[in-house]
Amino acid sequence: MPAVARPIVDLLSSFRPQDPTEAADVARVRGLLATAEDPWLRSTPLHLTASALVVHPDSGRILLRWHQRQQAWLQVGGHGDPGETDPVDIALREGREETGLTDLVPWPDAALLHLVIVSVNARGDEPAHEHADLRFVLATAEPRAARPETPDAPLRWFTPAEARAATSEDNLRESLTRVRRLLDGTRPVG
Repeated sequence: MPAVARPIVDLLSSFRPQDPTEAADVARVRGLLATAEDPWLRSTPLHLTASALVVHPDSGRILLRWHQRQQAWLQVGGHGDPGETDPVDIALREGREETGLTDLVPWPDAALLHLVIVSVNARGDEPAHEHADLRFVLATAEPRAARPETPDAPLRWFTPAEARAATSEDNLRESLTRVRRLLDGTRPVG
């Protein structure tokens, strides 16, 4: 197994899929890790991406980014840059770039929240392909510091219920359900 796959293998060793679809996605990623020289390479039909739901634990709010290409409110994240192998580091870099939040940290820890394989439609000279998206939770203590990366990628803070209603993606709704459980477990009731 290539060294570039080791951080993902380690991450998956303690991850427990929560339904048959996720179990099948994990199996596909394990197959990718066993056969790909670099599972992050964008040139392969299935490759890894890392993303995160950004939260402000004190208020229980979740930050989503408008993705112009998908015409949807989604989590922050994206592809690894050349030489990057740690998915948490990639999610942190992408989160900082896309939100302007410099204090992001894995929350409540660096565990994998959700693994989802998503289809990406062809565009221009880029063929249709799939992202094996490794999703995490990142927290900020300074929600007012959030700034969009570009004017066409606005950011918005949502309650968990508002975030579920705002997104059109069922797989993101599942990620939001998991984040809501984490938020509910760390905030006082009432």
